Amino acid sequence: MYASISSLTLETKSMRSDIASFQSRVTGLEHRIGTLETHVATIQDRDQDLLYLRSKITDLEDRSRRDNIRLFGMPENEEGPDVQAFLSFVLPKLTSLTFDPPLEFQRAHRVDPKRPSGTPYSALGKRQVPLTTKTGFHTPRDKDNDPTWGLYGTI
Repeated sequence: MYASISSLTLETKSMRSDIASFQSRVTGLEHRIGTLETHVATIQDRDQDLLYLRSKITDLEDRSRRDNIRLFGMPENEEGPDVQAFLSFVLPKLTSLTFDPPLEFQRAHRVDPKRPSGTPYSALGKRQVPLTTKTGFHTPRDKDNDPTWGLYGTI
């Protein structure tokens, strides 16, 4: 009988050791899971931020294109060396509009950068390259004459 009690005692100690081992493993796993849940929450927040920033980028790109004018069918090199002066002369004639104050152009250029330089576009067998310009239809704000100057962000 003493031998059976002794063997039960050994088995109980062995089970307690196994349970302690399992408890330490479970504690470690709970810690790791908590850390992963924190990381997942951070990633979800950053994902929301990324979606917001992408929408802002799209909006800003769209807004920056609003002042662009693309002219199709203009023969190459007709604009000469001063594209802005050419457009200031040609646009009022093409549109039959008068611009007061005259149009201001931030920049004007041909669009297609893929064409090898020196190769006429007609030699490639494609349609003509559009002429694109970024216009300045707005007048710059003058803080001395603008009653709303400095009010941005105060309301």
